[in-house]
Amino acid sequence: MLVHSRKGRWAVWTGFLLVFVPVFALPLLVIVAASFATHWSSAFPSGFTTANYAAATRSEALRALTTSLVTALAASALALALGTWAALAAAGLRERGRRIVDALFMLPVAVPSVVVGLAVLVAFSRPPFLLNGTSTIVVLAHTVLVTAFAHQSVSAAIVRLDPAYEQAAASLGARPRYVLWRVKLPLLLPSLTGAAGLCFALSMGELSATMMLYPPDWTPLPVHVFTATDRGRLFTGSAVAVVLMAVTLLVLLAVSRIRTRASYR
Repeated sequence: MLVHSRKGRWAVWTGFLLVFVPVFALPLLVIVAASFATHWSSAFPSGFTTANYAAATRSEALRALTTSLVTALAASALALALGTWAALAAAGLRERGRRIVDALFMLPVAVPSVVVGLAVLVAFSRPPFLLNGTSTIVVLAHTVLVTAFAHQSVSAAIVRLDPAYEQAAASLGARPRYVLWRVKLPLLLPSLTGAAGLCFALSMGELSATMMLYPPDWTPLPVHVFTATDRGRLFTGSAVAVVLMAVTLLVLLAVSRIRTRASYR
């Protein structure tokens, strides 16, 4: 830490806890407590039951979880491919060209996600690109929303790459394609896995754009949480939300292990 005195460190930790606990930790703990509760007592839920998780793991909720996983995995893969391709292409441009590419990819993040959902809905509700009412339009909207984060992560990693590796490979007669696949992309692997994890987490929790686009047979889990709480089933919705958090964290832990192994290579 930058603070070397004991009193200063205690002050920093105290300030951190005073901000972290009520703003970040306490709301999540209340959700976990509500997932096991039967009723509210004062400001906190009380009672104990596992019936909420029984409802959260029924066929409807499991289908919603599967839908969210498929949507997040597909959107993350597409976003990573598009973002990486754009970052590699922009690296060869001049400063002005790179800024234009960055601005284009950051545009969906600069506006509310509900606007992105409406834009996708309007753009793909008429032939020849009629996607309205299909699962593809949901995956497409998620891809548009998370590609910016993949692009930014990979772009930042490309800037930090040592060009000596590419120059050495090229001096030994390696073709550009070989340099890309065997030198550049392996060096970018930790950043690629980190970007994939970020895109997956953002897609798993996306609600605003999804609400405008999802068909009845393709309901992601965040929509299921919203529907349950909107109908007054707060404790069941809390259990479904905990399931959503747990699955997302498990996938992120798996991605972090892959990223750690890639960093040691």
